[in-house]
Amino acid sequence: MIMTAWNVLQNQILGMRWLYESVEHLLASLSLDMTSRWVHALHFFIYDVIKITLLLCFLIFLISYIQSYFPPERSRRILGRFNGISARIMAALLGTVTPFCSCSSIPLFIGFTSARIPLSVTFSFLISSPMVDLGSLVILMSIFGAKVAIVYVVTGLIIAVAGGTLIGRMHMEDQVEEFIMKAQGIDIEVPQLTRRDRFRFALDQMSSTLQKVFPYILIGVAIGAVIHNWIPQSLIATILGDSNPLSVPLATLVGTPMYGDIFGAIPIAEALLSKGAMLGTVLAFMMSVTTLSLPSMILLRKAIKPRLLFLFITVCITGIILVGYLFNSLQFLFL
Repeated sequence: MIMTAWNVLQNQILGMRWLYESVEHLLASLSLDMTSRWVHALHFFIYDVIKITLLLCFLIFLISYIQSYFPPERSRRILGRFNGISARIMAALLGTVTPFCSCSSIPLFIGFTSARIPLSVTFSFLISSPMVDLGSLVILMSIFGAKVAIVYVVTGLIIAVAGGTLIGRMHMEDQVEEFIMKAQGIDIEVPQLTRRDRFRFALDQMSSTLQKVFPYILIGVAIGAVIHNWIPQSLIATILGDSNPLSVPLATLVGTPMYGDIFGAIPIAEALLSKGAMLGTVLAFMMSVTTLSLPSMILLRKAIKPRLLFLFITVCITGIILVGYLFNSLQFLFL
């Protein structure tokens, strides 16, 4: 019974097999050639866009409702109660219920830093916030299965905690811009929201976030459809498969300058994995896209000096590459 319930959850609720079959029946009813690459690409595009959008709307609403209990001031107070490794773990966990992209997490990072929260803690939050969230866990589970989803989230949290720890031990507080260090923290009473207020907040967040990320979903799914239907499997396997020892650094460097989020990166990763790319290589690509986009690095430069920015980028890239190689070697355990 447990296995049956799990299969229903995995295939029909998360994987939306019913939607896959409905789109297939719709295209067939239009007398389209179901053996055509164009029709297969159209099927991939319609199915993935609808599935990701439906899951995303539900998840943004749920996560935003939870997030309403953790406004910036309350998050700062929570972090202030911890120290050492426990503070970094808490910061990484808080990152899972805060903004969905690196650009929107940076203002919170600046607020935490100006409130004199240690750099190790604020950087653990900065790494975790865009890389790992509850939404990515569910959507990854719907496409890759529970094992891969849990692997992605756990490794993201490990990178966040380890990266924050290393940056903290470098004692680079002097590399934070002076206007942030001189800012005075203000204790603001956290407003008591009613259930209706939280419901409205969640709806507003769902609407605004969907408007921002939907173009990237379309772009990501379109790229995934092209990879899935036109790029030869032998080419993907040669470049990103186990025969290329540099596949992980290559995927990381390709993903780093891209501006996107986990929801746009997942369809591309899905297509790459189905064509023979290694699991660790795909995880490295997704992590680099979400954590180190060029616009977020430009914004972060306004808050920290070049040496600290370079250290942050180096720590993230190194951690992502190490995780990529680790899970390439352990792929047989997950797929």
